[in-house]
Amino acid sequence: MILIKPWQEAEKDAYPIRQAVFIEEQGVPEAMELDEFDPLAQHALAYRGLDCIGTARLVALPGHQGRIGRMAVLPAYRRQGIGRQLLCALLENGKSQGITEFELHSQLSAIPFYEQFGFVAKGAIYDEAGIAHRDMILTI
Repeated sequence: MILIKPWQEAEKDAYPIRQAVFIEEQGVPEAMELDEFDPLAQHALAYRGLDCIGTARLVALPGHQGRIGRMAVLPAYRRQGIGRQLLCALLENGKSQGITEFELHSQLSAIPFYEQFGFVAKGAIYDEAGIAHRDMILTI
């Protein structure tokens, strides 16, 4: 089950997943994990029973644009379609808000995943929190 919640309701379930995946597994500095966009974003949360197992967020930007980010699924639940469900939920949520262009910062290993949804890689590879990334865009 995927639920969309504001940060005030999502934080207690989303942050432990982000902490496990980004901080502990990938070595992202803890100071970088929470940012000023969390309170502005809509957060998609994936549940199995009562347990939250994945999260992602959508920040609406000016000009019918949105930025998807902080997508994380706990290791035991990867390759089961959870990321696909999270992304689809955010895309639908964004479309309902009138967003026609979605952007994201993809880790290089995740580019093929996002390409399945029509995202196109743009620009050069860059370092974000010690991990190689590339910008991706989807225009509806």
